[in-house]
Amino acid sequence: MSRIGKKPVTIPSGVTVSVEKTKVTIKGPKGSLSLDLPATCAVAQEGQEVMVTRANDEKSVRALHGSTRAHIANMVRGVTEGFAKDLEIVGVGYKAEAKGRSLVLTIGYSHLVDFKVPEGITVETPEPTKIKVSGIDRQRVGQVAAEIRAVRAPEPYKGKGIKYVDEHIERKAGKSAASGG
Repeated sequence: MSRIGKKPVTIPSGVTVSVEKTKVTIKGPKGSLSLDLPATCAVAQEGQEVMVTRANDEKSVRALHGSTRAHIANMVRGVTEGFAKDLEIVGVGYKAEAKGRSLVLTIGYSHLVDFKVPEGITVETPEPTKIKVSGIDRQRVGQVAAEIRAVRAPEPYKGKGIKYVDEHIERKAGKSAASGG
């Protein structure tokens, strides 16, 4: 048995889980999420817990077992607490500003970059050099944060660009002075 897959997912109060044959829907105070189940996994609700079982012990089925349980646990956490990623902008004159459903980035290009924020995701700029991406779907929050970072990924010489707050940029040495010859 998968160590992750065999653990039950505890459902907190205020969260409802509806299990159909091929779909799990979880509703909570922050919203609703659904997951299409793989054909080899079954989900059963027992009181305030959800259990995931698998059809057989093939390698691909075992992998899906733990992943399905992790997705359901992340959905429960998302509809109760939500997820957030913090980004930081490094560079002289680099800044960000949230305007409605878009994020306007001034990051050293000859033009402003207008990043459209997808539905279900919230982008805030508490400071001009800080960006907070939040939402209830863990995968979408991470994807949007990665797309914002990719607009101007940090470079290794001065570290200028958009990076995650907890990310460490490995620095390279610049050009050396020409040796005598």
